[in-house]
Amino acid sequence: MSSSQASTALQLFVEDEILRAPLLAEQVIDATTDHVRQVLAAMGPRERSFNSDLLASLLAHRQAVVARFTASLRERAAKRSAADKPAPESRLALSLVDEDEVAVDVEIANAIEAIRSAAEYELRELQTFTSALVGDMDVARDHNPLGAEAYARAFWAAVNVLPLSRGYHLALLRHAAPQLAQVLRKAFAGASSRLESAGIEPAAYRTLVLPSGSRRQRVGADATYYPDLQRIRDSMPVHHASVSLAPGSPFEQVLRNAEAEIRRLPPETDFAAQGALRERHRNQLIESATSRVDQQLVELLSRLFDAILSDESVASDLRLMISRLQASTLRVALRDPLTLSKEGHPVWQFTDRVAFYGEILPGPGHPGRERVLRYVQGLVEHLVAEPEPSAGLYQWALERLQQFEHRRLEQRCAAAADEIAELQRLEDRLQGEPGSAGSLAGALDVSQLDTVPAQLIDDETPAGSAPSPDPERWLERQRPGAWWRLLMQGRWVHAQLLWPGERGEIWLLGDGASPATWAVRRRALLTLRQARLLGSLEPRSLVRDAAKRVMRQLVR
Repeated sequence: MSSSQASTALQLFVEDEILRAPLLAEQVIDATTDHVRQVLAAMGPRERSFNSDLLASLLAHRQAVVARFTASLRERAAKRSAADKPAPESRLALSLVDEDEVAVDVEIANAIEAIRSAAEYELRELQTFTSALVGDMDVARDHNPLGAEAYARAFWAAVNVLPLSRGYHLALLRHAAPQLAQVLRKAFAGASSRLESAGIEPAAYRTLVLPSGSRRQRVGADATYYPDLQRIRDSMPVHHASVSLAPGSPFEQVLRNAEAEIRRLPPETDFAAQGALRERHRNQLIESATSRVDQQLVELLSRLFDAILSDESVASDLRLMISRLQASTLRVALRDPLTLSKEGHPVWQFTDRVAFYGEILPGPGHPGRERVLRYVQGLVEHLVAEPEPSAGLYQWALERLQQFEHRRLEQRCAAAADEIAELQRLEDRLQGEPGSAGSLAGALDVSQLDTVPAQLIDDETPAGSAPSPDPERWLERQRPGAWWRLLMQGRWVHAQLLWPGERGEIWLLGDGASPATWAVRRRALLTLRQARLLGSLEPRSLVRDAAKRVMRQLVR
């Protein structure tokens, strides 16, 4: 299927779904009004009056809601790009993100999760059909522009048609989210059936069987589990049976040749060519080793680095840099048994930190990213050039990275010095105003909102950051330079804490992908944290994840 044919096929599918949107919206409104009427009797007088007014307005403006829902869905489908994410938005000077604005993000996140939870199977099935429409038979990504997020945000746009305050809009979205999820579950199933009837053969994908329990609970659930690398090494195959690291020994010569070949690889070398070269080096090193333990060590480290470098979450422009550390890591492991005993060994910490830059820096090609990677490349060159690397050498490299990151933080804060000074003056005024600890708008009682989402899907939950039972205590522990992953103004961002106000009321965050900054009220951060839409972003353990993959390979 040509690119133009694939684009046309997907567009025809989208147009057909949008034509069905008015009926879908009508069904959601009917289901929502029925639900609210059923629960009215159990409400108190004030809440009953509030929801009665909400129903009256919804029914009076029913057609406007349906029309806006359909139009918004069409707009979102038109703007959706299959390859690019939306560009980061520039913040308005000193505009504060308060808890009212955050409450909107929380309720939309609730609705998205409700849809994904109720229609998990149907969405997965539909994804195989839309992938087939564009010729992606391996289901490498979701090509459906009308997924859970598109429908949830379209319904929020429709809700805002009602001439009511923001509190009513949020309440309606909260009431409608379960109904929208059930209607969409049937709609997604119907879309798959229509595509199948049209002769579209679904693409295929590999299924991962996950443990039971909520998806949120599974994120980082086994964070304390660290595979025993010593035991994994002992299970590695042995080819023949002490290895000498004397300058003239065969093993040392092979190791030097391997390092030299990796060093000569151009940055644009594709992953397959790198893998073939590493495989040849592995075989040569095993053949030149005479110790059973050292043969197994070579085998283990080869498999670990293969798993690390095949991890799609590791940025492509960092893989060659990380692969160059393999021989140096082997040298350290041959001399230092703690390399396989400590997940926090400096060798692994340095590797994790290098990979972490792929997450927190702007995208490939950005000058800021290139500057950082040139510095990291210099440290890697120093490490691999050392004939007898040690844990102490890697600790030195880690400390150099920390110093470099501190200088970058100081530079960014210096650039925002005028902004910080004005924010501090604003914070002083806010703290001096009666009732300033509450909502700025004052039109919404956030404490009445059900701000905890049912569950967030894995790829939208800050990795490795289990929700804190005490958001206040978590926030108190944060220091300038900390990296967070949070839902900010409708999109997930990686942000660095630049400055917490002296009174702790206003916090300045810097976007990792752009020069944009956000000034956020304390209660907004607490609301996000309570809703599990804000968490610490820290380097993940590459060796732990790689070891688990190696263990699964051994089991198979």
